Amino acid sequence: MITLKSKREIAEMKEAGRILANTHKEIKKIIKPGITTWDLEVFTEEYLRKNGATPEQKGFEGYEYAICASVNDEICHGFPRKQKLNEGDIVTVDMVVNYHGALADSAWTYAVGEVPDDVKHLMDVAHKALYLGIEQAQVGARIGDIGHAIQTYVEGENLSVVREFIGHGVGPTLHEKPDVPHFGIAGKGPRLKEGMVITVEPMVNMGAWKAKMDDNGWTARTVDGSLSAQYEHTFAITKEGPEILTYQGEND
Repeated sequence: MITLKSKREIAEMKEAGRILANTHKEIKKIIKPGITTWDLEVFTEEYLRKNGATPEQKGFEGYEYAICASVNDEICHGFPRKQKLNEGDIVTVDMVVNYHGALADSAWTYAVGEVPDDVKHLMDVAHKALYLGIEQAQVGARIGDIGHAIQTYVEGENLSVVREFIGHGVGPTLHEKPDVPHFGIAGKGPRLKEGMVITVEPMVNMGAWKAKMDDNGWTARTVDGSLSAQYEHTFAITKEGPEILTYQGEND
């Protein structure tokens, strides 16, 4: 069932989103060669608690961490660990914040030091694809419009879009209907209605779009070892257009 949120509920989710966005901005300041994703895990949990929030995904279906930290060819759901990040790595940090029962979800890919031009291109395309998808999220549009815009752009840049993992509704629980694929046919799928709160979170690969699972049962990575980047926002569907609840500010 797709739930529609009231203006009050959206305002509460926006506050959760503000805390989440600030967490990402702080992470951006500290990512550098030599840091570990476990350092990011510890920092995030402490930062959220200092701000009256909790990591919603910790304990979700047995997941043990406050963040997902996916490095290089890991597409999503990478476990935080104590292996040092190296110059030229990329890492996607994904988290869901609970602030007094209101949820927000956002992922961001970070370069560790300097990365090659083709990796910058991957990150730029994934970032732009996020916003191209969000732009389609108008009252009366369809879910397929979002995926079609993302897929058309990404494939036009000679990159690929992961199919196995998709966006979703948010609230009252972490994963709600509707499903929001990052590929598809324009004009197809459920209509978008005022009050829906969803995520768009395209995962873009340098090589093939298919994923394979690690033995831990959580972490997905590219089948060919190519790099993967992801950006995600939570946003509300309003009469005035999509309102991003996890926006980090200028140059996001």
